[in-house]
Amino acid sequence: MTELDTTPDVAVRAGIPRARWPDLVILTRVLLAFGVLGLFSLPFPFAAGALGLTVVVVALDGLDGYLARRLRVVSDRGAVLDIAGDRIVEHVFWIYYAVAGQVSVWVPVLIATRSFVVDTMRSLALSRGKTAFGDRTMQRSRLTRFLVGSRFMRSAYGVAKVGAFLLVGTMIVLRKAAAAAIPTVPPTAATPLRMAAGVAVFLTVALCVLRGIPVVWDAGGYLRGDADENRT
Repeated sequence: MTELDTTPDVAVRAGIPRARWPDLVILTRVLLAFGVLGLFSLPFPFAAGALGLTVVVVALDGLDGYLARRLRVVSDRGAVLDIAGDRIVEHVFWIYYAVAGQVSVWVPVLIATRSFVVDTMRSLALSRGKTAFGDRTMQRSRLTRFLVGSRFMRSAYGVAKVGAFLLVGTMIVLRKAAAAAIPTVPPTAATPLRMAAGVAVFLTVALCVLRGIPVVWDAGGYLRGDADENRT
């Protein structure tokens, strides 16, 4: 009996089939992201809780993929759901941060536009039997595979995004604390935190766009293929 078999789990007690455990993680992460949104909009004690819950949302990223590999239920469907869950979570954060005045409105606009374009290209590639990552990746060259699917680039983007979410969230908490006249960090520390948040946001957007360009570039072949098929 493996460690996974002996580990108590809510999904086991609820009678959820193991093949659905990764889906449960994705759904939980999405629901928690909406919970973070609600808590951030409340006064200081709740906003601080939102920041803590953000850490949980971040920690759950990748757990679904780990479970899928461990349970041997990796599938194209699961990969699509994973990407969809990631999109929902990051858009929830960016849109709220823009509404809260912590980032420029152009940040969610750029990221949402990139998501729509990239996911459309990936859907087209999936119809041809190609996937976003893995052995059947749609990327056609070593360079585009590195930019889009390498562990280094995915980790760099993930770290930048986590840093941006937490630092911008911290600025919201500090603002809520100041409104409640609750002392937190000295003014001399607030400015470096604000600058760090700005750098993290810029880096995240830059990496997001950089990793999207190769997807569109390599999808040109599939688009030309459609054109060729329509002419025959």
